[in-house]
Parts: sequence; structure tokens; C-alpha cells
Amino acid sequence: MKILHLDINHPLLIEQFNALGFENIEEYTASKSEVEKTIHMYDGLIIRSRFTIDKSFLDKAQNLKFIGRLGSGLENIDVDYARDKGIFLAAAPEGNRNAVGEHSLGLLLALFNKLAKANNEVKNGRWDREGNRGTELDGKTVGIIGYGNTGKAFAKKLSGFDVEVICFDIIGGVSDENARQVGIMELEQKSDVISLHVPQTPETLGMINTEFINAFQKPFWLLNTARGKCVVTEDLVTALKSGKILGAGLDVLEYEKASFEDMFSQESLPEAFQFLVDAENVILSPHVAGWTIESKEKLAQTIVDKIKARFS
Repeated sequence: MKILHLDINHPLLIEQFNALGFENIEEYTASKSEVEKTIHMYDGLIIRSRFTIDKSFLDKAQNLKFIGRLGSGLENIDVDYARDKGIFLAAAPEGNRNAVGEHSLGLLLALFNKLAKANNEVKNGRWDREGNRGTELDGKTVGIIGYGNTGKAFAKKLSGFDVEVICFDIIGGVSDENARQVGIMELEQKSDVISLHVPQTPETLGMINTEFINAFQKPFWLLNTARGKCVVTEDLVTALKSGKILGAGLDVLEYEKASFEDMFSQESLPEAFQFLVDAENVILSPHVAGWTIESKEKLAQTIVDKIKARFS
């Protein structure tokens, strides 16, 4: 098996593939068009998000048997076409679920306690205790949309708090000891916090929009550690201005490039994003919820284990 690695990952990936007798080729700088010229030579491909694996690319990958993606989803791969060609696809949502759960909790507590605002003020010589009076999580209802790996991990982190955790998912029967599955109407009626844990699909693109937001009975806090394009930023800003959304913790942005390595797919800063930058009740991080020292190793190990189980 000859494997092409397109992104730098944890060294255990290549070490363990070597031990399995695979030949590993590292190519971290070649363009997509350059890779397409040689992809027919490879049995396997390891990628994060450097570029999309579309139909044209797959047609040139005549001998490809598997694609391993070091991440939780497969949205940068034409999944249906790859599977039609008999290519095994391996993602690693198990590898970074704990990291995302912890990051989500961190965003929530930071928002409730105005930590970003207070930090900036103290560092600039301002001592405003009343202006930084926080809100307690105790007694709140946290609604989780998407109850897979990361949604369950977040719910587990919340199990030590005196909160009600409810979840909404298009798949039935996903509730567990940490969250009760509900319908959309109960989610809209009860939630004080909404946390997104959905993949990027045609159904989830732009799902958090004005219509969705206004359906909620109470003003709520929004967390997004899933995919940036699931939230319509202009509609989020409108809701922040009106108070319908009390604050937002965003690890991902609508404006991210598909590779996740840079913020914008356009040169100028969108006006809506500038509002988020300036807002005291918004916390932003650069798509790092699942990006820990530990998750880097777990992601790699998960991919190795899945490919080893299938091909050795």
C-alpha cells in the first residue's frame, strides 16, 4: 500500500503505517493540480482540509482504496462519489470530541462571567466590578443541536452542573444519561443556551437564521463549535443587536476558507464580522475547539486504527 500524506499530522501516523508495511510519501506543499498528476500512483490518501477531494480529483485517483481525514467530518470530500468508486472513507470524530466538549464549556462559562470583557478592561487599567457582574449556569436549560460525538461530549461536561440538558437531532433515540432528546418545539420553548454540534450538510447550511432565532421563546446564548456556514452571520448580528441572542461563543466563522487555515475567502472584513470583533458579548476563537495537544494524537490514532482494521 502506497500512501500519500497531504498535511502534517502527528508522527505516530507514519510510524504505525510504516510498521504495517505501508509506503508513506509526504507532500505538504504541492498544489491540487500537481497532486492530481500523481494521485493514480497511490492506494491511500491522508488529508485534513488543504483542498477539496471532488469528482474530478477522484476520477484521477484510479487506484485509491481509502481516504483518511484527520478531523470530525468529511465535508471536503465528495462522499457519495467516493463511495460509488468503492473508496473507504475514515474520519475521526472520536479523536477530538473531548477537546470540543471542553472548549464549548469554556466558551459558555467565559460568556456568562464576561471574562473576555473583564480581562481587556483590567489590562487597560479599568476596574469595573458592577459592569462585569456575571450570570450563573445553575438552573439554566442547555439545548444541544446535533447529538453525536461532540454533542455527547459537551453534555457529559455539563453533567456536573445543576442544569437541564436537552438535545435535538434528526436521528431518533440518541438521548442518554446526560441529555434528554426533545422535539424542535420544546427546544425552542425551554432553551437558555443553544450549542451547535452538527456536520456541514445542505440541510445545516445557514440553519441559524432570523426565522430560526425568532422561533425561540426566550432570549438565548449561542455557541458554535461545529461549522461556520451553519450560522448566517448577518442574522446573528441582528439578533445580538436586538437582544434576542444574549451573547455568542464562536469557534468557527461563516467567512472561513474551506481549508480552515485562513479566516477569509474575501479580502475585506465583512461589516457583520467587524460587529462581532467589537461586541463585548461575543467571544471568538480560530477554529481550535478540537485542536489540542491530546486530540492531535487521538485523531491520528483513530485513523490508523480504522485503516488497520479494514486493510491489514
